[in-house]
Amino acid sequence: MGDRAPSRPARLRARAGRLLLLLPVALMALIATTDILAPADIHLGPLLVVAPAITASFAGARATAAIGALAVITLVSIGAARGVLTTENLEVQIASLLIIGVFIVVFAALQERRGLELERARTVSEATQRVLLRPLPTRAGPLLIASEYHAATVGAHIGGDLYAAARTQLGTRLVIGDVRGKGLETLGDAALLLGAFHAAAHRQAPLPELAASLEDSVSWGLAEVAASDEAVGADIGERFVTAAIVDILDDGPLLNLINCGHPPPLLLHQGTAALLEVDDQCPPMGLGLGPQDAAYPVTEFQFERGDVLLLYTDGLIEARDGYGRFYPLQERVEALVAANGSTGRPASPAELLRRLMDDLQQHLGGPVQDDTAVIAVTRSDEESGAP
Repeated sequence: MGDRAPSRPARLRARAGRLLLLLPVALMALIATTDILAPADIHLGPLLVVAPAITASFAGARATAAIGALAVITLVSIGAARGVLTTENLEVQIASLLIIGVFIVVFAALQERRGLELERARTVSEATQRVLLRPLPTRAGPLLIASEYHAATVGAHIGGDLYAAARTQLGTRLVIGDVRGKGLETLGDAALLLGAFHAAAHRQAPLPELAASLEDSVSWGLAEVAASDEAVGADIGERFVTAAIVDILDDGPLLNLINCGHPPPLLLHQGTAALLEVDDQCPPMGLGLGPQDAAYPVTEFQFERGDVLLLYTDGLIEARDGYGRFYPLQERVEALVAANGSTGRPASPAELLRRLMDDLQQHLGGPVQDDTAVIAVTRSDEESGAP
């Protein structure tokens, strides 16, 4: 395969870089003109060092070296124009400009090298995170799905929160979870649950068996991690994952829910938001406290056409404003839907999440400070069996 053509953003950045090079060139021309026209006792030539210094802030080592060489030529030209080319003062200025220019070029080269390393690391990190947290489908059978994810770590696409979806012959299964902790250090624990879910959720096993399989995988994985970290004083026995597992059937207005220590989902029905509380909530996964003799309890809820199921992590409901008040999710979701008109239902799951995240940032008065994941699911009016 031949080399790929540069992308449009890359071409725009290259064009902007070339335009920026006009700035040090114009600055050198201004300094040279002023110096030549100034009285004999005024010397502005040393100011030419500003040109390569400015260039190093936005261009690479080659461009910086070129501007530095042009600055030396400009200084020589000033000396020739003023008739002081062979004076000791000008020779010292030229030598000083050369030495400082070399230092600036070396600095630009180191900066350029570090930038390339950071760019490669960022590319690998983004690819890894996208593989780990696969994008949710916008359509799964009769369901329309939208999701939002905000990581607490700046520049990251995933943190300790997780979600995933899988199709079966009978419906769609969803999981949303929250690893104890915050930031990139929780990625390994999140990967345990996501990997186990993707491996088992598409099977036709009942929902309790899926939950038991996830518990076994997470507990086994955390035990191995704890054993390897024991020598460095890791928080053994304090690592776990809260999770809500949902199975939405294609035929019939029903959904099944298993909650393992996770915040209860929110069901929006005819403009009213209600929490889907379960009587028998299981402990978080990874603690080894799952049901031993009995299956995970499943709770059934109505999920009709036009209803919206909202799955979220505690980063949403524990977000505090400047006065320390938590984000009132139920109240705000109802208000957002009411503002959409008299239909009592949002325009789409994606539109609801967009308004919800905007409203959350207004509540916070700034960006989200904790890992936050949200999924909105609705049963559309058009049936589709496509996976």
